[in-house]
Order: sequence, then structure tokens, then C-alpha cells
Amino acid sequence: MTAGSRATGTRATGTRSQAGDGRRYYLGIDIGTGQSKAALVDETCTPVRVCSVEHDIQNPRPGWYQMDADGVWWGDFCTLCQRVITETGIDPAQTACVGLSALGCDCVPVDAAGHALAPAVLYGIDSRASAQIAWLKARYAGRETEVFGHELCSSDVAPKIRWFRDEMPEVWERADKFLTGSSYLSMRLTGQVTIDRYLAEDWMPLYDFGADRIDERGCEGICRPDQLARLAAATDIAGTVTARAAGETGLAAGTPVLVGTGDSGAEAISTGVFLPGDIMVQMGSTCYFIYLSDHRVREDRFWPGTFIIPDTWALCAGTNTAGTLTRWMRDELYPDAVAAQEQGGPDAFAVMAADAASVPPGAGGLICLPYFAGERTPLNDPLARGTFFGLLTNHTRAHMTRAAIEGIACTIAQHFEVLAEDGLAVNKIMCTGGGTKNEVWLQAVADMLERPVYTTDITVGAAYGDALMAAVGCGDYRSWNDLAQVVQPSRTVEPRPETYPVYRKLRRQFKALYEATKDIAHELDAPAAQ
Repeated sequence: MTAGSRATGTRATGTRSQAGDGRRYYLGIDIGTGQSKAALVDETCTPVRVCSVEHDIQNPRPGWYQMDADGVWWGDFCTLCQRVITETGIDPAQTACVGLSALGCDCVPVDAAGHALAPAVLYGIDSRASAQIAWLKARYAGRETEVFGHELCSSDVAPKIRWFRDEMPEVWERADKFLTGSSYLSMRLTGQVTIDRYLAEDWMPLYDFGADRIDERGCEGICRPDQLARLAAATDIAGTVTARAAGETGLAAGTPVLVGTGDSGAEAISTGVFLPGDIMVQMGSTCYFIYLSDHRVREDRFWPGTFIIPDTWALCAGTNTAGTLTRWMRDELYPDAVAAQEQGGPDAFAVMAADAASVPPGAGGLICLPYFAGERTPLNDPLARGTFFGLLTNHTRAHMTRAAIEGIACTIAQHFEVLAEDGLAVNKIMCTGGGTKNEVWLQAVADMLERPVYTTDITVGAAYGDALMAAVGCGDYRSWNDLAQVVQPSRTVEPRPETYPVYRKLRRQFKALYEATKDIAHELDAPAAQ
């Protein structure tokens, strides 16, 4: 691994399998914002082994967020494959299929062998391409939402490719392909260059979905048509593991590999979000939402499109800051807890959660706008800034932690307000991600929404969804209905009516505070934008 992929910790669960036991296994690997995870499941979709590796994210300039694709993405993938095989003792040939996912809406230029030519520009948290977004807005003036399906924002990939053309022309010229994370991994494994249709909708206007092909006219001024991957379904078999990839990963040559998808789509699958009216709330480094519908929804503030499951549509959305904020607070405000953890003491995040639990709802009048990396939906404001407002001398770091959690919960609630405005019924709210381990955060979400929220017993996340898709992709599970019997809600968090008045007031103040400080936040960024 390179310095950019420095492993800061690993985790493994499960039991050792008998080598050559005759069973078939499905391997799922996900590359996320702060860690990569592998899940090996058996024929009943029960996890046999789960491993994870933490990694760094590079933030070399304000608004720039990037990763070393070769060192982090491929390095983590190889490490996790080798660990799963070694720690379970399975014969690699027993892996019936490999499913994979990675950060969505990202962009990495690669050479013909699939090696990165520059750091991968990450999803919507990276706002470097503001000038290119403006260029596209001018190009499609009056037709922006018609072409893109939403207001152009930092989650769109076309501006990122145009940024390479404008700012790194030598890289743009040398690039054999521009890929998203899952496409990159699939290419490294199989030599085939594909992108699933669900993710490709973030690449408009580069694809013509009506004709199911690359749109040559849409590519003009952005990239060459030959620099793009071909369209496929997430659960299609992209190809098989090459001899070279087998040597690097430990997988058996010839093992089928899926096209793959984004981490959030895979996470939704892992929670059993399969039916219209279901919504996934992914409480991770950022928050991501996938609401399923039986028809295409027009909502410019979100990202409408298709979904991984055939004949199902999705309304997707995402914030920029969630777990990244609590991680920042851990590092900046809880160095004593971090030091104690390193000496064998309690987990620093558990200390923070206990602090937050000691403070009543409302955080003593302290409000946090968690826009520490700008904001995506529903504000679509990359220049938004983070704020702690209302600080008094009697406030402690416990109050700040509580306020941060409630601020994140407010951003979640804003998305449900949009769904209500559009008359979209929500039947089931499935929460997933690391945030579900924080009882205060999970309860705050239920209280803020005034709705019960659910989690599942298997909380592995996107890697588990990848393994489930592998089971479907290789034909061992013939339908999504079969999988629906496997993935069921197991826990309900009920809202507490006594919190409703407090949080209704907080939600009103939260919106007003953003509106009152928005212009100042934009002015603060003005020198960097000039």
C-alpha cells in the first residue's frame, strides 16, 4: 500500500471453514469513504467471515477530496481477498461469484492496463469542478434538469472529467478510460470495462439510456466516446478473474465477477430495501438515501433514476457530512479518549455517545449546522459552512456532541420533508451503516422523523449487499423475492412523543440558521473561488 492507503486498523469476525467442504460461497467487497470491507457468505446468505481495513482520504486543498485508486481501492481489495481466503481456509475455487461496490459518483482516469493516472476525484464532497459545472449549466441553459434529471451539482461526473481536461490536460489525453470505483475494480479483476446503469445516470449527458449506449454528441467538449465504459446491469457478469488478478488477490482464475455498483446501492440491497415505499437511510461517513418507487419521480433537489432491481425506480439523495463530523470531533475534542482507547480503554466513539446521552434532547439550546464539507441535497450548496450556534460558558463538549448528532438528524429529516411535499408515501425506513451503533443518533433520527425506524441483524453493510447480488448474478438465487425472505428487519426503534415539541422547534431554528448565515458562508469562500 502507498502512504495514501495507510491501514489504521482491521477487524474480522466469523468462524473458520473446513477447506474443500463442497459448499459454494459468495464474496462481496466494498470500498467506502473511511474503510473497505469484505463479506463472505454461504449458500444460505449467512456471513461466514467479515473483514475490514481502514484507509485515509486525501484533502490536499479546501473542497478537494481524493483517493489513491491503485493503493487504496485495489490495495484494500487484494488485502481483503487474501485475508478472507487465509482466515476461512476455503478453497478459492469454492467462491461461486464475486460482487463488488465502491464509492459512487467518483472519477479516476486510467491507462489501458487499468492503472490510475491521477488520484481519483471523489463523489459530491469534492467541489473542485465548480467552474466546469458553470460551463455545463451555460451549455444546457434552460434544459439542465431535462438533461441531467436534477440540478447540476458536485455529484455529477461529467464536470469532473471536464476538470481533468481543463486542469490536467496531459492526464486527460493519456487516459484510456474514465471510470467510477466499481468499474475500476471490475476492470482490474477481469480486464472488461463496464458500468452499471444505476451509477451511469450520474454520468449524464455521456450516455443515451434510450438507446442503451454512449452518447457521442453528449461527450463533445468533455471526453472521447472511447474513454467511457459500456453499460450493463449491476448483477450482470462482467467477466472472470484473470490469471494476473488471481495472482494479486488469491482468487481462483476464472471466477465470475459482477459489473458491480455504488456502495449506497449495495447497502440498500443489504437492508432488504426492495419494494416501492421502502427507504434506506445510510448513516455512515456521510448520509445517503435511496427511496424506491414504482415510477420515475421528478424531483430536482434529489437524484432520480432507475435502481439495481429491474422495473424499480429510485430517488437518491446524500449529505456531505455525518460520521466524518463525529470523527473530526473525536480527533479534535476527545484526544484523551483516543489515548485511553489506545491503552486498552473504551472506544472513543462510545465515550462520545455516552456524553451525548447525558445531555437532554435540544443540547441545551446549542445548534450545529453540520455543513463542514459543504452540502449536497436538499440544499445543493457546496459553499455551505459548519456552525455551532448558541454557545454559552456552561456548554461542554458533551453538549457539542449532542448538538452535532441532532444537526445530522435534522439534515436527515429535511429529506423526508421533500418526500412529503411530493406526496410520496414512506412505508419502511431501514437504517444502516456505522451510525446505527450509536444509540443516541439512531434514537434522534426516530424522534426527529416521528416514525419508527428499523435495522437488520446483519449490519455488515454494502459488502453484504455485494455478496447477495453475487448470489443473484450467478443464478443461485433466481429472484429478488427469494432474497426478500433472507433479509428482514430485526429491530425497531420507536420514536418518543415527549421529544416532538423540542425537535419541531429545533428543525425550524435549524432551517432559519442556515438561511441567516448562507450569504456570509458564500462570502467566506469567495477568495478561494476567484
